[in-house]
Amino acid sequence: MKKTLSLLAIVLATAATTATSFAGQASKAVVTNEDCRFRANEWKIDASVVGAGGVYNGNNGMGLGGNLGLDYYFTRYLGIGVDNSVGGYKPNGSGSGAQGTDSLQADLLLRYPICSWNLAFYGMLGGGANWGGGTQGDGNVGAGAEYRFTRNIGLFADCRWLYGGSSLSMALPRVGLSFAF
Repeated sequence: MKKTLSLLAIVLATAATTATSFAGQASKAVVTNEDCRFRANEWKIDASVVGAGGVYNGNNGMGLGGNLGLDYYFTRYLGIGVDNSVGGYKPNGSGSGAQGTDSLQADLLLRYPICSWNLAFYGMLGGGANWGGGTQGDGNVGAGAEYRFTRNIGLFADCRWLYGGSSLSMALPRVGLSFAF
């Protein structure tokens, strides 16, 4: 009888210890500190290669150049930006060389960051002007994505569509580096 009671006491003690362990584990809350690389009140400088394809000054053609931009995000999701693209544009079927172009654009930026992936998708809506063989005002709409290697350095790719009457309808894709601070 003593052996049976001793064995029963050991079994109950083991069961109580195991139940307490499981209960303690179930009641623990895991709190993670979200470290998002896309922040509110963030300034960002972009440097990129820019392409062009479509109708410019009434001529269909293609171009290549460089772009510098400055963005400010009021919140993690909403910002404004301005950028300038400078390059050459060669109309199709033209015997002459490329003509110099300059495209200054200002945009409202809507960003959706996925912090766990260090990735943000964004949309652009705005307008600006183009110079080179004539001056042309425009509107633009576009979208892109940015991947942040660190809190301050990222890689981005986007494309916007410039439109302005029958003499302007072209894509302006960009790929480059961004520096946030």
